[in-house]
Amino acid sequence: MWQTPEQCLALLELLVRSTLKRRSLQNTVFDMLAELPWTRATGRRDEIGLVAERRAELVELIGRVWPQWHEVLAQLTAFDLPPTPVGWAKLQDIHRANNLPLLPLRLNRRTAASLVASHSKAILTASRHSALGATEATHDGLVRIRPSQGLVAQSLRGNLDLGALADILGEVPIPERALLDGLVLQGEIRAVLLVENLGAWRDFPEMHGWLLVHIPGWDTATALLLLNGIDRSVPVIHFGDLDPNGVRIYLHLRKKLPDLLWFVPPFWGECATPRSLDEPWPDDLSFDGAPALLAVLIESKQWLEQEPLVVDGRTVKALEALLPTTLT
Repeated sequence: MWQTPEQCLALLELLVRSTLKRRSLQNTVFDMLAELPWTRATGRRDEIGLVAERRAELVELIGRVWPQWHEVLAQLTAFDLPPTPVGWAKLQDIHRANNLPLLPLRLNRRTAASLVASHSKAILTASRHSALGATEATHDGLVRIRPSQGLVAQSLRGNLDLGALADILGEVPIPERALLDGLVLQGEIRAVLLVENLGAWRDFPEMHGWLLVHIPGWDTATALLLLNGIDRSVPVIHFGDLDPNGVRIYLHLRKKLPDLLWFVPPFWGECATPRSLDEPWPDDLSFDGAPALLAVLIESKQWLEQEPLVVDGRTVKALEALLPTTLT
């Protein structure tokens, strides 16, 4: 006992406020203190109070297990923070922020969190972002594309023929930081096809003037950053599994891209065997404007995977039919 700040803070809170609330981080110490004659029930759920006549015993204990409690309390008071685990965590953030080294203009969010929070996987709260100053915290995502011939990446660092690079590698990876630095795509793009599953994206037939972008599930941020640099008049089409998550991903993307088209050809069920969902579809995924095939799947508690469509000869024609006649 009394090995962690949370345990010691329970004593400090009881001393300063004369009450102590039960918290998950302090369950053990709360139960121990609740059994001592120093405390009493307050009438409130999960709260104990200090017996005034036993205050000296509490002061003796906290002085023995946490000699620096006076200094800690002074610091908490100076920043108007409570003597609780939350207040303690904010105080540690303040100390870290005041001792930061000179930072670069960008840091990966994990690196940034390791400097302004308790560990690299901690959440970058608004106050922690503020502590970074002008430093931008990046996710460092990567968008994988299959460009059409003649497509060029233009940036302040130079230009790159993406079609030629794809001839060698089969695809082109574009990192988030390059897009943040202003990289844009130049050249003919008749349409953009967003493909959810990696295999379907990689095996999809080449189509003249089409840009194929891999959208790995919910990891859409870097792809959306790329799309922001493409002319708004270029049609963007989504192609994913026809299952609850696939529908949710489409709806998520449509919030960012209101004109997003949805590729759900009526012959899909002929080339892919519907699979049992084993449970009803969620009620919130039946909506106006949904493809007729989706209603059938919802009714039958089934779903369809996208991969078999890749090798069906009708697929390319069905995609081309989605484009305005001036683009076909």
